[in-house]
Amino acid sequence: MIAAIGVGVSGAAIGGAAAAGPSADPVATLRADLNAILANKGLDGASYGLIVRTASGKVLYEKNADTRLEPASNTKIFTSTTALNVLGPSYRFNTTVLDDGHRHGSVLVGSLSIRGGGDPTLLATDYDSMAAAVARSGIRAVTGNLVADDSFFDNVRLGVGWAWDDEPYYYDAQISGLNVAPNTDYDTGTVIVDTTPGAVAGVPAHINLVPATGYVHIVNRTTTTTGTHSTIDVERQHGNNTIVVNGTIGRGFGTDREWATVWQPTGYAADVFRRALRAHGVSVAGRTLLTKTPAGSTRIATHTSATLADIYIPFLKLSNNMHAETLVKTMGAVRAGHGSWPAGLGVMRPVLQGFGVDTATSVQVDGSGLSRMDYIPPRQFSNALVAVQNRPWFRTWYKALPIAGAPGRFVGGTLEYRMIGTPAQGRVHAKTGSLTGVSALSGYDVDADGHRLVFSMIENNVANFDPETVEDQVAIRLAEFSTRPGALHGIPAVPATRRGPVGVDCRTLPEARVC
Repeated sequence: MIAAIGVGVSGAAIGGAAAAGPSADPVATLRADLNAILANKGLDGASYGLIVRTASGKVLYEKNADTRLEPASNTKIFTSTTALNVLGPSYRFNTTVLDDGHRHGSVLVGSLSIRGGGDPTLLATDYDSMAAAVARSGIRAVTGNLVADDSFFDNVRLGVGWAWDDEPYYYDAQISGLNVAPNTDYDTGTVIVDTTPGAVAGVPAHINLVPATGYVHIVNRTTTTTGTHSTIDVERQHGNNTIVVNGTIGRGFGTDREWATVWQPTGYAADVFRRALRAHGVSVAGRTLLTKTPAGSTRIATHTSATLADIYIPFLKLSNNMHAETLVKTMGAVRAGHGSWPAGLGVMRPVLQGFGVDTATSVQVDGSGLSRMDYIPPRQFSNALVAVQNRPWFRTWYKALPIAGAPGRFVGGTLEYRMIGTPAQGRVHAKTGSLTGVSALSGYDVDADGHRLVFSMIENNVANFDPETVEDQVAIRLAEFSTRPGALHGIPAVPATRRGPVGVDCRTLPEARVC
């Protein structure tokens, strides 16, 4: 054990290990320690539940395990496992370019269409490749319109119970069947706003968009200063594509990078594609229409995504909300013929029941857990966690989960800075969850005897306390669990370096991706 430097409500040390006596019942000792951890004053007035089971499903500990709680991003456990079961780890998204006219030399007399298949990983470079394919086909001019077809999904862009004041921010982007992401974190439906200082103090800063687009309008209210700090704030106005950039940036600061969502992302994707066409010498005379591809159109090119197995690394490691929602709608489109939340959730329900989940005890209205209308008991998460171990795709999914204390955003993910230097480091593969007043951690822990344990903990209505302290103590204590004489017991310490800034709402830190 590391030194007792964990922090409770009062800031006092909480932790310290002792060796259990040779006659102590290890399970009884574990239960006593978990009760002591949950007695933290920081949870007074909060609602919470915890369940711990063996890999085979035997319950070792439970407290309030059947209480319905807001799970935040733990909801992705249900979404990601059912999607692997329904779509398979080798599933790929397709985006297709088509024409509906006839050609006179290099002129297409008709319209050019780009039809989305829900791919949440499309980059500007992918649109460039598709534009290059159009040019290689011999087309240099299109007399008709550019059709952007997002009909693989319905036109409901935001989920039930999502907070209206969150929608300008990267974690709450609109869902479309035709997307573009600005980076290889694949934050689909967002644009990166880079702000750099001007040449001299007193002038406005320079603002650059990634990818380049004219689909959003920038209002620059920035000022360059002589310092080395930045107070830049980026926010898209609700209901439109005006992005206001406020604040100051010092000459010695470098680049301030922020993310903003885009209103109506289909049009954003079409704008990026039109620019790519122009760059490859292909002009489109008509307007951009957001509608279905005309019947009888002929395929020119298709972009195929990476496999679902590969996409799951950024999805689960970084807890990408938009990927989760895309998967729900894709399941609906593939299995029920309708790419909507109700259809996708309807496909998920019997699969979850096959995992031993009692869906009558739970409410799930989206795929990511952004909704405040999701209510799921810890026991039901544990049922799924036990059941999926026997699925052929389990290793793919287990690898994609965040790993406690493992360096690297695409390895440790949202657990990269937690439980470092403790017995839980490298042993916990689990999904985090965080909303204001909500925290959760559910997954797997390897105990001191090398046996896998299953656990699920959710806390709601938490105020003026960091609940991840308790979650980490639970996970560390499970990693210490052993049936051997003299095993460690007690309330474990939590390292002070377990993550980044303490007390900052995760949703304000796009680079942290901790929701």
